[in-house]
Amino acid sequence: MASGGTAAHTGGALANRYAIALYAHAEDEHALDATVDEMEALGRLIAESAQLRTLLASPLVDVNTAGRAMRAVLAEQGFGKIVQDFVGVVVANRRMRSLSAIVATFAALVAEKRGVVVAHVETAHPLTDVQQQQLRARLIEAGYGNVNIVTQVDPSLLGGLIVKVGARLYDTSLKSRLQRLQYAMKGAA
Repeated sequence: MASGGTAAHTGGALANRYAIALYAHAEDEHALDATVDEMEALGRLIAESAQLRTLLASPLVDVNTAGRAMRAVLAEQGFGKIVQDFVGVVVANRRMRSLSAIVATFAALVAEKRGVVVAHVETAHPLTDVQQQQLRARLIEAGYGNVNIVTQVDPSLLGGLIVKVGARLYDTSLKSRLQRLQYAMKGAA
């Protein structure tokens, strides 16, 4: 890697190193499936807990205090030793801010190893189970065999959805349609 990498690239490389190390360790311990499930649960926990996100983002929290807090939360939620120890290492290395990225990178690594295509879907409102099944069916029809859908809600889209699969982007959001209409009207004026 060139020594002038951007912060985003460096962050991605960091998350990748941690994800690969966790994957290898879980595989060595014959606990890969359990670790995958727990890392998915950790991602949900971070997404659903504003307090946890605040703790992870705060540069003011002492590493030892943060480590004890994270271990207590994970133990209370029933996480196993591998994930508890892994998060402990992340915290001890002062990488708490990167934990969400590490969780996401780990999920992507697992998907890649298992031949699963990850579709990142942004919607204005949460998708129902039926809508997710319909979207999965459309993606399979489009040639994406084994699809894992990761959803994110962005109310600014107003309606429709944005689907990112690898380098492909499918944008049917109302926000984008209105922007295209606005540009077209400027061109006609």
